Amino acid sequence: MKRHLVFSALIALGFAVPATAQIIPSEESLSGLYPGKAYSPYAERSFPDQVFWGDTHLHTRLSADAGLFGNILGLDEAYRFARGEQVTASSGQPAKLSRPLDWLVIADHSDAMGFAEDLAEGAPNILAYDKGKEWYEALQTGGQTAAAAAIDLITNFSQGTMPEGMLDHYSPGAKTYASVWERVVDAAERYNEPGRFTTIIGFEWTSLVAGNNLHRNVLLRDNANRALQVVPMVTQPPVGSTDPLELYKWLETYEENTGGSALAIAHNGNLSNGLMFPVDAQYTGRAIDAAYVEARGKWEPLYEWTQIKGDGEAHPFLSPDDTFADYETWDVGNLDLTQAKTQDMLQFEYAREALKNGLALKQTLGTNPYKFGAVGSTDAHTSLTAIEEDNFFGKATNVEPSPQRMGHAFIETDLGVYEDYQLVASGYTGVWATENTRTAIWDAMARKEVYATTGPRMIVRFFGGWNFEDADMNSRQPAFRGYEKGVPMGEDLRPRDGDGAPTFMVYALRDPIGANLDRIQIVKGWIDADGETHERVYDVAWSPGREPDANGVLPAVGNTVDIAAANWTNTIGASELGTVWTDPDFDPAQSAFYYARVLEIPTPRWVVYDAFRFGVEIPEGAETTGQERAYTSPIWYTP
Repeated sequence: MKRHLVFSALIALGFAVPATAQIIPSEESLSGLYPGKAYSPYAERSFPDQVFWGDTHLHTRLSADAGLFGNILGLDEAYRFARGEQVTASSGQPAKLSRPLDWLVIADHSDAMGFAEDLAEGAPNILAYDKGKEWYEALQTGGQTAAAAAIDLITNFSQGTMPEGMLDHYSPGAKTYASVWERVVDAAERYNEPGRFTTIIGFEWTSLVAGNNLHRNVLLRDNANRALQVVPMVTQPPVGSTDPLELYKWLETYEENTGGSALAIAHNGNLSNGLMFPVDAQYTGRAIDAAYVEARGKWEPLYEWTQIKGDGEAHPFLSPDDTFADYETWDVGNLDLTQAKTQDMLQFEYAREALKNGLALKQTLGTNPYKFGAVGSTDAHTSLTAIEEDNFFGKATNVEPSPQRMGHAFIETDLGVYEDYQLVASGYTGVWATENTRTAIWDAMARKEVYATTGPRMIVRFFGGWNFEDADMNSRQPAFRGYEKGVPMGEDLRPRDGDGAPTFMVYALRDPIGANLDRIQIVKGWIDADGETHERVYDVAWSPGREPDANGVLPAVGNTVDIAAANWTNTIGASELGTVWTDPDFDPAQSAFYYARVLEIPTPRWVVYDAFRFGVEIPEGAETTGQERAYTSPIWYTP
């Protein structure tokens, strides 16, 4: 079913356009026609009516690898940049966002937090080690030498070969470590301006098992009075652990001892080499049991679907019928390329497959551990949340804009390579909330009313219910109808109403300064009576001028990208799309999930802008265009 709707940005946000009237209508006359609680559509409305944009995952010079890469920007510069101010990047260039963000989580690595600052100053406690001297000299040299040293640090960290005692000052229990955490919390408090710009106190717990990525970002709902009662958990022995179950214990203890609230967000399963979403056993050999699924389901309501180190929604090997599954794919090996990727690992790495496996685990263990919503983040180690394609400041300081940055390998070993041109200008998180405050933003994340984008700030709504009709979309009040008759993204469908199939209302409005929309798809995953999982991608709304062929395949939207001019035009696609869709293959006996994927028309990747501005050639093999996208948090059905 196709529908092309034209409604304003205000309507998409849930605002209404009040009609003129000569008399005051009675409540009875409005019944069934007007979904508001009062004549004024803005009065007595409690549902989330605004999207707030932010990043759950930014690193400053306090992160050991970021500092060794050459990042000299700290907490203040990171917050100032995110709220829209111009700063000078570590590479000496002026940098500014096209539009401010609304909120930010600085998630510096908890292990060795502050190490890089002392390394840069040549602290005697670090230079006492041969490896410390080696890294210090590399940092003084800068450029690719410093970058190679940073990769060496990551490899030693991941392989458990850090010199014994080197991190003692930068671990829980040390005064230096406590003082750095105090600085992190203090900066978050100073830059938190309710109603204008929100900061959420957090850190990254960097579990890196033999180079396999099990990282989690921890986000606290609380202010300094609770955050300063603890120091972050680390992974390095003797005080830390790489086991997520131990992180869950830390979170439990935090809440019990402080009365606060916390959650964790896993990221980059695509670099975990099959460890991120286990179904039989953890990497430790411990069986996946009721305790594991209950703990993970409780503490990890979200997953990072997209970021600079690859897109994590789907993989073409797992989803061969999905034309758009092969998007910004990183699948050579693990994080430090010390182990090559094999196809059997992929099913335990990607969001869509994890959502499907979660349905199976729910049947066997009673809890779905992978019932997560969608966020997009940068994971930038530059202190800069700059991931727009035409304003991309890269993963780390060595790949900030320059004529040379496309020509280097980001990581390379005998097993393979991640080229710099493969870095992904992604992503951001849109949060549906009632106000821009720490509690409102965190609560929206906890209830999963959030969605991920690869950078564009498109507005997306997704509701599920049992009796949505075309009239609900045409009423010009879709948000009112969505909350009244169904549930938003991130929730479970209400108990089945009648004998029909579930209905979904979805609509999207393009980024005001971005590209038009190609289509909206709904991705369904389900489990059958034999315990086998399945998926299908449905095109449900698309821009005018084309229809599915006899096989149901929708033709491509076209491509207006001018590579030489680093430009595109909005002469194809649509500014707004929306529809009400009913699942044509619904089986009431089968558990299922549904999420929306919104695709833009093709636009240039960041390498095209680099080539145009620096007058250099794009490396052979580099993708030059892509279709940026949004992923909503799913809606689940349980019989």
